[in-house]
Parts: sequence; C-alpha cells; structure tokens
Amino acid sequence: MTTTAVRARGGTRSDRLPGAWGLGLHRGALEIRQFFRQRDQVVFTFAFPVVFLFLFASIFSDDVRGAGITASQLYVPAMMAAGIMSTSFQSLGISIAIERDEKVLRRLRGTPMPPAAYFLGKIWLVLVTGALETAVLLTVGTTLYDVELPSDPGKWAEFGWIFVLGLTACALLGIAISSVPKSGKSATSVVVLPFLVLQFISGVYISIDTIPDWMLNIGAAFPLKWMCQGLRGVFLPESAKVLEQAGDWEFGRIALVLGAWCAGGLLLCLLTFRWKNRHDG
Repeated sequence: MTTTAVRARGGTRSDRLPGAWGLGLHRGALEIRQFFRQRDQVVFTFAFPVVFLFLFASIFSDDVRGAGITASQLYVPAMMAAGIMSTSFQSLGISIAIERDEKVLRRLRGTPMPPAAYFLGKIWLVLVTGALETAVLLTVGTTLYDVELPSDPGKWAEFGWIFVLGLTACALLGIAISSVPKSGKSATSVVVLPFLVLQFISGVYISIDTIPDWMLNIGAAFPLKWMCQGLRGVFLPESAKVLEQAGDWEFGRIALVLGAWCAGGLLLCLLTFRWKNRHDG
C-alpha cells in the first residue's frame, strides 16, 4: 500500500505504529510465554529458593534468643528477598548476555521496535516471575514455619514498595551487569559469583548478628541487605528488630537506599548497555 493510500484511509504509517508502552506489553507477554514453555527452567527457578529455605530451616530450627522467633521464621523473608534478586538480577544478567552473544539483540535493534519496549518486556517478565516466587515462598513460610501474615494494611503497603523498588533496582543492575561477560558462556559465572557473595554478607544464609561489621558494611552498599531487612520488618514481630545491625527496621533508610539504586542502576544501564558483542564492533 502506498503512502498516499495510507493517508487516504485516515493516517500515516507512523500513526498506526503502537507506542513503546504498548510494544513493551506485547514483548513482556512474549517473554513470559517463552519462560513458561521451558519447563526445566521454570521448575529450577521456583524450586531453588524453596529447597534452600527447607534445608536451612530444617538445620537451624531453634528459637532465636531474645527475638521471639525461630531461626526457620528468620529465613523466610531472607529467602524471599534472595528470590526477588534471583528472578531479576541473576535472570536478566545471564539471559541478556546470552541473547547478545546469539545476536538476538542485534536483530531486534534493526527492527522498528523502540529500544525501551525491549527493556519493558524484561521488566514485565521479572515482575511476574518475582511475584510468583514470592507468593510460593510466603505460602511455604506460613504453612510450614508459622510465619504470620500482617493484619495491618500499612505493613502490606510497606511490602508493596519494598517489592517494587527492590525488584526494579535488581533488574536494572542485572541489565547493567549483562554487559560485563565477554560471551554468553561466561555469563553464569560472572553473574552468579557476586550474587552468591551478597547472599552471605546480606543476612540471607547467616544471621545479621553473627556477620562481622565490615562485611555488613559492604553488604549495606547493595540492595539485597535492605530488601532482607525490610521484609523481616514486614513479616516478623517487632521483637525481632533487636537482631538488626541498628536495632531497628529503618524503613526510611531502606526506601532511600533502594530508590538510590533504582536511579543509579538506570544510569549504569544507559552508560554500559551494548546491543552487540565487543568483537562485533
């Protein structure tokens, strides 16, 4: 159809193209379908934190002195935070690096699709998978380990912004770190190592009160420690705050740090993201 014919029907070709938000929604639906078609990936993605929660909660099941909770209850919000970072930071860091290596990004860049639509699609993917994994872990925690759901709507509001800010910050960091691996084959090693280290120094596997202060200070520079602390504040009783480094949940500081990482992560993405491998020129 000629340009004249298109105009005669009431608009130009550009008028009929959907915007970045619409294309991002379609891209997100495609990403989600592709994810759930890979059954082994689905099983391992959702089973990994649940298995670790079961192992640690079974090994360390005694009461935590002075906190009014059991060690197994302490692990539930920590594993939820780790699950959020796994489905965002780790998932995007590896998958985008592989797509770049397989020249998927290069082909997408050559289409009329706005670049923002690609990233919006990834955000939709991690939003859905992160919410599902959090729901699974919360179900396991309330069913097996007597974690009580908050009755105060304010607590659920706190959970909401911690989830959104934490997921966004980790997703942006995942997009940024995807440019570090030299190839798709090395992506897993490059991305998993810092994530594993952060889990040990951010209070996921080891209680905060047993980690040296210098390690905690390093962990405090990254989002995972604050997500763990915030989710403990939502799902654990007030008596458990004595376990925190500052003796308080510090929700204001959590919002500040996670918000800063959202802004910093976006800046890192803009400065470092590449559509092609280094050897492609």
